[in-house]
Amino acid sequence: MESDSDHRCVDDSKLIDDIEKFGWVVLSVENGNYLPDFAYTVGLWKNYSHPELISFGLSLEKLQAILNIGGDLIKSGQRMTTNKIYNEFLKNGSTQFLAVDERNIDDYFGYAKWFNKYEPFPALQLLWPDRHNKFPWDEDFEKEFHDRQPLLDRNMDFKFIESKKLAIFTTRQWIELDKPILRVIHESDSEWQFLTGDQMPDDIRIVALEELVKKDRTLNDIFNLDYGEQARRESIDSKWIRNKFEHNEE
Repeated sequence: MESDSDHRCVDDSKLIDDIEKFGWVVLSVENGNYLPDFAYTVGLWKNYSHPELISFGLSLEKLQAILNIGGDLIKSGQRMTTNKIYNEFLKNGSTQFLAVDERNIDDYFGYAKWFNKYEPFPALQLLWPDRHNKFPWDEDFEKEFHDRQPLLDRNMDFKFIESKKLAIFTTRQWIELDKPILRVIHESDSEWQFLTGDQMPDDIRIVALEELVKKDRTLNDIFNLDYGEQARRESIDSKWIRNKFEHNEE
């Protein structure tokens, strides 16, 4: 999850000045090798009573450009809406908007939360199509682009971008003794380990990722754990602490 500290890389006073001058700003988030990069607006809600915008999976330069197009349209009096095709954003291709579930705001709109004084605000996600003009919810959407646009209007019970059936490593203690997951490792080779902390090598078991999340929804809090990172907590009610994973820790 994003925290306030994740957004101190932007000069607060300049951000406020730019929003006062232009009406909004677009902030870019470079996500590493696991999750797609994204960009989102700050200022549209305060200045135009319009939902903030967010988009994923293109170059940061392209995301900046298309969200600024949205800002210009909104500033001119237009309102973006769902269930409508837009041709203004891409030279070759249409786009659509989805309403962002309010439970996803915390994950992606850190600076917009700060700017709006942590009061609730709505947001829309701009979606782009594949090379055949299919969208991520279409059955024949190109698999190559499947993980580049998480759909923020759904899947709140399972936030991971992988398949629910993905085989992951966990422990006998979690399966048989109902012990909580206290350490999660996302290996550099993309494998996941969900550990109770008291396991021995013979205790390792393989289950589907969705089985863990069904049993413990708090595991969704580390859906964005990057390759080569781990997260620990003292108990199921504690906050996750993240850091780099070193193989010599095992």
